Amino acid sequence: MTSPKYKLRYVLNSREDFDIVAMLHKRGLFHRFKDFDRAAKFYQLVRFSYASGLDSFGSQPHSLWSDFPMIDLAARRLQKVVIENKDFEKLIRQYDRPVSFFYCDPPYFNTESYYKDVGFTRQDHLRLRDSLVAIKGKFLVSYNDCPEIREIWDQPGIRIEAITRINNLAQRYEGGSVYPEVFISNYDTKERQNMTRQLNLFDDFTEGGLYYER
Repeated sequence: MTSPKYKLRYVLNSREDFDIVAMLHKRGLFHRFKDFDRAAKFYQLVRFSYASGLDSFGSQPHSLWSDFPMIDLAARRLQKVVIENKDFEKLIRQYDRPVSFFYCDPPYFNTESYYKDVGFTRQDHLRLRDSLVAIKGKFLVSYNDCPEIREIWDQPGIRIEAITRINNLAQRYEGGSVYPEVFISNYDTKERQNMTRQLNLFDDFTEGGLYYER
């Protein structure tokens, strides 16, 4: 039986094992392994590295066995999903329809170098903006909240919504730490909340002498 999950059954949370696999990855040797073996090794790096950075051992107890149900659920969920690997500009152009929805999670501004072998530059931030502002469908982009991103996306019809997100890297030292982000979209992200709720036969009402339940 050869599958990534089977290959992970007896992988231990070992610094020495992690360092060996990390070294293979750094030297660009993963391509020599079969797909299932490469997938298992990459998952080991992601799960046992600090902040999923692939090169520094996380030193946190974790059993890969506890991940197996999630892996099965993810595999089942992806059975009817088309997985592409192409430039985002071509991808958006190919799938754009009035009913399309694009969620984009690009590298944060000024952190592009963290994503090794990606090659995402400032010009790509501009290219992503230009690819999305004129689409027929809807889009939602998440970014770090910084003046440069606000300036780039300061376009007619574009909404920029400030939010905060838990800073997972800092929780060990500063519980509850958050960092600012923005949601950028070409629609009102609260539109579903603002929709008038349609009644159905299963609702009970008490407003105006009727009993209701929400």
